[in-house]
Amino acid sequence: MEQFFTRSEHVQNIIKGFNLTKTLFVSSIIIGEAHTGKKLLARSLFPDAYVVSGENQEAVEDALQTYDELIITDFEKLSNQESLNFDNKRIIATANYVGNKHIIDTLFAFIYTLPPLKERPEDTEYIKAHFVKEAEENLMLSAHDIPLSAMPVNLSKNSQSLKSAIYKYLMTHAMNQKDIQEAIHSYILKNLDGNNGYKEYIGLYEKPLIEAGLEKFGSQLQLSQILGINRNTLRKKIHEHGID
Repeated sequence: MEQFFTRSEHVQNIIKGFNLTKTLFVSSIIIGEAHTGKKLLARSLFPDAYVVSGENQEAVEDALQTYDELIITDFEKLSNQESLNFDNKRIIATANYVGNKHIIDTLFAFIYTLPPLKERPEDTEYIKAHFVKEAEENLMLSAHDIPLSAMPVNLSKNSQSLKSAIYKYLMTHAMNQKDIQEAIHSYILKNLDGNNGYKEYIGLYEKPLIEAGLEKFGSQLQLSQILGINRNTLRKKIHEHGID
């Protein structure tokens, strides 16, 4: 099982709190944004606990009848939280938000808040490196020649958006000319329609060409010379494609 990693002092204090009460029959809940690692943290601390999702009220109630130690994920999705009985049970729940605060206070002895990744920069760097390595293996590519320092870090949806941004970045930077042609071919095959297709889809080539050229050379004059087009023509195309 994958282990939960953290250098965040806040999260380390949460782990200490769990370890201090690990042998007690008390219930705890971890609350935080989606994709912050709540479920992984719970499974890492209690690897032998049975896991059930709050998306299924009946399954949770059945598990409570069978197990003394239980991880309930997506607790906020339970339709009838007040009917649950946690007596003589060790329940570890995770939730993306607090629903009924009174019920939460009644059911759980300890309430922990897991910060989003934007508040855990040390953890973000570790997770980023993990996803890069994972992408190299899954996509069968090498990131050695790819400028990782320029890789975007999208934390809008925590690890989900971070992983997506890393995979897209590595895939696009590992593509060769044939890969790019096949991607454009597939896109045009799916979308080509109407009466002005040539003008509409030539931008798939022209816009990134001009944007990359301006970024690389920083001069419209130099770029126009390199592309072999008139400077006024280049300015017109910059305006047409809405390039800043």
